[in-house]
Amino acid sequence: MAGERYSAQFKEQALAWVDRQGKPASVMAQELGIPRKTLYKWMEAARQHPAEPFVGSGHLRADDQRLRQLERENRDLREANAILKKATRLVANDQK
Repeated sequence: MAGERYSAQFKEQALAWVDRQGKPASVMAQELGIPRKTLYKWMEAARQHPAEPFVGSGHLRADDQRLRQLERENRDLREANAILKKATRLVANDQK
């Protein structure tokens, strides 16, 4: 079924079952009733991020959230720095 959503718990149980059975992922996907590509995608996510493989739609992993926050702070600081440089030049020109 296109666009079907599976819970993180279901995904984790499916991956655990695949590990226990030792069968090819394509066979396991058929037995679970899910698309083969979906199971492969879950397996890849678990390999890349073992601590947090399934964070859910619209959510970020803790590291990604922290990176986004730091990028935002960096952008804000660069903007503030540019404003201060302009203000400094204006003050210096007024004093001449």
